[in-house]
Amino acid sequence: MNDALVFIEIGGWSPAMVVLDAMEKCAGVRVLETELNDSPGVCMKLYGRLGDIESAARAAEETAHAMQAPAVVHVIPGPSEFSPAAYQAGPEFSPLIEQSTVEVPENDMSDQSSFAVGLIETQGFTAVFEAIDTALKTSAVEVLAREKLGGGYITVLIKGDVAAVTAAVEAGKAKVEGLGRLIAAHVIPSPSKGVLSLLPK
Repeated sequence: MNDALVFIEIGGWSPAMVVLDAMEKCAGVRVLETELNDSPGVCMKLYGRLGDIESAARAAEETAHAMQAPAVVHVIPGPSEFSPAAYQAGPEFSPLIEQSTVEVPENDMSDQSSFAVGLIETQGFTAVFEAIDTALKTSAVEVLAREKLGGGYITVLIKGDVAAVTAAVEAGKAKVEGLGRLIAAHVIPSPSKGVLSLLPK
């Protein structure tokens, strides 16, 4: 009865990674998997001791609120031994967004990174490509990957030192207006283990 689950459904892939980073840095929780849905949004499923899960849930609510990102955060204490059949999804590939919709974190990641990750998420591909081009021209950063969520939502990730990534994200998000809708623009200094394990390959 000391173990628990927490489910976090949040609109946007980049806000989900910021929330996950905050949760892992405040409590000893483990990501079971993430699942994309058509809201568009992400459902993150985490496991841990009840006290840690409750602390992580509070961090998730506070972080989502600070970002003005709508989120559903729910804790299930002492989950039934039979419930994984319902909440654990098998591998699933979406031909619409041409990528997996279920991600299970790798276990061989280091605890934290020595670099920062920047995320710019837009609704509209042209907007994010212009934003990232501007970001790359502004600072010494590199593109890590991109993540599609459906509904025209796309996130591009960059990496570098905190100052360079911060400058690049600020310059990039200023270029979105008129080309698409900015969903989120964030910098994660020294991303947590779970965030690193879930970055698109």
